[in-house]
Amino acid sequence: MRIALVVPGGVDRTAEYRVIPAVIALIARLSRAHDVEVFALRQEELAGEWDLAGARIRNIGAGQTVVRAVRSICTQHRVRPFDIVHAIWSGHPGLIAVTSGKILGIPSLIHIAGGELVSIPDIAYGGALTWRGRVREACTLRAASALTAASMPVIEALSKRGLSGLRVPLGVDLTKWPARDPVRRDPTRPARLIHVASLNRVKDQPTLLRALEALTRSGVSFEMDIVGDDTLHGEVQALAASLGLSERVRFRGFLPQRELRPLVEAADLMVLSSRHETGPLAILEAAVAGVPTVGTAVGHLHEWSPRAAVSVPAGDWAHLARAIGGMLEDEERRLSLAREALRRAVREDADYTADRFQALYASLARSQRRRA
Repeated sequence: MRIALVVPGGVDRTAEYRVIPAVIALIARLSRAHDVEVFALRQEELAGEWDLAGARIRNIGAGQTVVRAVRSICTQHRVRPFDIVHAIWSGHPGLIAVTSGKILGIPSLIHIAGGELVSIPDIAYGGALTWRGRVREACTLRAASALTAASMPVIEALSKRGLSGLRVPLGVDLTKWPARDPVRRDPTRPARLIHVASLNRVKDQPTLLRALEALTRSGVSFEMDIVGDDTLHGEVQALAASLGLSERVRFRGFLPQRELRPLVEAADLMVLSSRHETGPLAILEAAVAGVPTVGTAVGHLHEWSPRAAVSVPAGDWAHLARAIGGMLEDEERRLSLAREALRRAVREDADYTADRFQALYASLARSQRRRA
């Protein structure tokens, strides 16, 4: 089967920086059995091509990106016809996928991987924020041959819009991020916490930091590593300093997987503070490394709580602080959650993801042949 995969980015030629590990893992697995071409919208500002994970990456670049991406897919289709066009994320990738699919007469699949269906006005976030965005998403999603998403909250959001979707989590590549059994915490040292996310509005690090301030006031001994690109130009670091957390919180910036793994293994808890997530991959990676998560009730945390994680309402720093403190006081519960999270994350790994998508490709291809 010949597959056109449309992504906004995450497929840098270094295979280490500016990448999305779950997307790279999917590409590598699909490429073992299929002819895959990846159309990255703006991995780099200028158009370019390179090979990665067994596939050809065609970077579209800035300037009329949607039109040029559709044109590029159609051009490559004339060279060797595609059987399906698959977008990871809706928005522009989804629009490109369904437009190309309609032009070429092939099925289109959209995997919702971000905030395409939500509107959070106070931080100007979400595909449903404006009427143009709502109309674009409604038309794009209804035009797709099939829809998928990483977690049930997103599937339920689709259902409320009269759309059906399949749950397909983007799993962890266990060959590169191997499973590790949970380790009992040493109570004689400060608790080790970790937060892995870009510093931006939707990840809501202010809620995280206020929860950490409350932990400090309550006498909990801890250290926190925050890993991720800073898109807010020092705003989060300044808030940490104003809350008296400079000695407890370390901002690591972006780290490649080989540098991130030791920090995750050293942690006792992953902490998530996002206002919206469809996954996210960070808690799956933590689970595979034997580390449970406490965080807001979004994505997989909504699905996993209370057996495999602890979730609290988004934006509720006081509740988050109590949940973290409670987990650090109850080692048997922390280990129980970690074991169940590990089991779930390993069961739905990168191989599972690729198998689910390939089964869906085959189903769509059969339907296309019957219609033809």
